[in-house]
Amino acid sequence: MKKFHLVLAVLLAALAGCLGALAADRWANNDAEGGLHQFVHDELSLTADQEQRLDALEARFAVEQARLEASARAANAQLAQAMETEHEYGPEVSAAIDEVHARMGDLQKATVRHVFDMREILD
Repeated sequence: MKKFHLVLAVLLAALAGCLGALAADRWANNDAEGGLHQFVHDELSLTADQEQRLDALEARFAVEQARLEASARAANAQLAQAMETEHEYGPEVSAAIDEVHARMGDLQKATVRHVFDMREILD
């Protein structure tokens, strides 16, 4: 019976890690920002200078976004590992959850800053 619980815990940890990674990917790559970028480029009459500045801004943000997404994926992997190690909602799992939330928050903050940076160029 103990072996069954161990296998079940490992499967649940793997599932939680996968779900966390999927959620982070969906939130990080949501259509709202893609829609905003598409709208800015397709619907607004931008000057050549604005286009150039936006392109540079988007290129810089793409690098930061990739770094933050990788950090969120790593935090999710740590959560899965903590769940596999502790087999309960213990201090390692709790700390790993806090880390996942912190990394997701970092990505959200960077995205909001990026939107305001875009607005500055458009004003």
